[in-house]
Amino acid sequence: MAVGSGSSTRSPWVRKPLWAAANPNAVEGGPGDHLARHLTLFDLICVGVGATVGSGIFVLCGLIAHSYAGPATFISWAVAGTAACLSGLCYAELAGRFPSAGSSYAYAFISMGELVAYIAGACLTLEYVFSASAVARSWGDKVIEYAKANISEEEDHPLLAFLEPGALFNPFAFIISTLAVALHLKGVRESKYATNFFSLVKVALVIFMTVTSFFLLEPENLTPLVPPEFGIGGIFRGASTLFFGYIGYDEICCVAGEAINPKKNLPRAVIASLAAVTVLYILAAIALTGMVPYEEISETSPFPNGFRYRGLEWASHLSAIGELVTLPLVVLVSIMAQPRLQYAMAQDGLLPPIFAALDANGGLWWGTLISGSFMVIIATFIPFTYLNDLISAGILIAFNMTDASVILLRNKRQGSNPYLLEKLLALFNFLAILSGILTSYWLHTFEGRFFAGAIALVLISVGVRIHKKFDQDSDVYEKEGFRTPFVPFLPLLGATVNWYLIAHLSIFSLLLLGGYLLIAAASYFLYSSKHSVANTTGWRRSEGGETDELEQYEMKNTTSAHSHKLI
Repeated sequence: MAVGSGSSTRSPWVRKPLWAAANPNAVEGGPGDHLARHLTLFDLICVGVGATVGSGIFVLCGLIAHSYAGPATFISWAVAGTAACLSGLCYAELAGRFPSAGSSYAYAFISMGELVAYIAGACLTLEYVFSASAVARSWGDKVIEYAKANISEEEDHPLLAFLEPGALFNPFAFIISTLAVALHLKGVRESKYATNFFSLVKVALVIFMTVTSFFLLEPENLTPLVPPEFGIGGIFRGASTLFFGYIGYDEICCVAGEAINPKKNLPRAVIASLAAVTVLYILAAIALTGMVPYEEISETSPFPNGFRYRGLEWASHLSAIGELVTLPLVVLVSIMAQPRLQYAMAQDGLLPPIFAALDANGGLWWGTLISGSFMVIIATFIPFTYLNDLISAGILIAFNMTDASVILLRNKRQGSNPYLLEKLLALFNFLAILSGILTSYWLHTFEGRFFAGAIALVLISVGVRIHKKFDQDSDVYEKEGFRTPFVPFLPLLGATVNWYLIAHLSIFSLLLLGGYLLIAAASYFLYSSKHSVANTTGWRRSEGGETDELEQYEMKNTTSAHSHKLI
């Protein structure tokens, strides 16, 4: 029996069956080769930490302290960390239950349908390719700043002329991004060892910079805690941008198809990496703003310049060289996830088959080359400041999809209106973003406060309605797996915080995001909907495969209104 919409009708809302998502090897007619499971718990934690802590401390901490929050930067990190934790618990549950490549894309496909999953894939591409590009560009900028700080100011110095040739071209961003792609093309095992080694070195460097800064802390630098020129709004504006520093645990979920003992190791890795980077971020922010007045903090190289400001040249050189050596790990880990995402989408027919092709060593050579080339171009020609908010917006939307997926997958589909919960969730998310916009831009006016309060009351009532209609089905998940607590309240709170942070991003970035997602939707209807497995052949269990509890559950609960049409 095949599961899908069949070739006679096409629907953007058709969903992937639970059994196919939980065990891709059981699907008949897919690629003969599958990604090997070789990542241990330690490897996964290194992926999560390696993808975040460098960009967060080396790149973002100084920017937020100087331009948005001042000494209150640690509060911005705490706000962003709280939102990340709310969604992270949802990721931990779904990654353990559906340990296949794709992350939010995979979760959206089984809970909300093909089009929503495709949009989730587009948001994850912002997180993986664009974030790798942004960090590579930032690394190139750090090379330029370090060279300027150690070379006499001669206008015709040949090295400076090479570093800044003009026309937005950054040669060192090109070099480091190309090397990262080349290492992935070399093989998975080599890139895994490099990730583990540099993750440990980077954590040691962060601890050194933080502890040294605490020895130089001056309490007067921490007052006022919230500078009047920034206000409370600056804290939330900073938190919105800082979400760029929390992409690591989503990277873990995207490589879930290669995890050993995924049901136990994936939730542990998500929670451990999230806890570790949050603690490091908050302590580093306090140390930095206590060491240097926020007005003097460098936006591009905060700790090395901060040590130089306090007269510790040796610490400045050590930090600068350490950043230049370890920051490329973020590029390496970020771009690692994109071929896995493309692999999952190509297996479902939403991308051309070349993205699912495995080489003789089991690597995604062509997918890595294509996405890596795109990343190199962006890193070489587009400055970091044009990318960070766009990336944060994409991450937050992907997080919201995962929050909603937990609620939908826990709910029984019974009764005369099986899609009422989906409609309520759509209304809840719409009200949440509207409330976020009002509180971000018009809370200082009477009208803004009135409408924000009214919408907040409606939002709460819709949340209560969702709780009443939520009928948790304990048969969907195995008893021993990790389960998100306080469902549906915790995912709803996570979605509300995420939309509120999105509303604080720049209008320019939100317009860019809207245009990007429109292009993604157009590409879905032009190509993906016509070639997808769901809308052509459907999914069929391979011969000899046993019907597991998820397939039995789906067969038992399938009705004429169910999104899986049986053919």
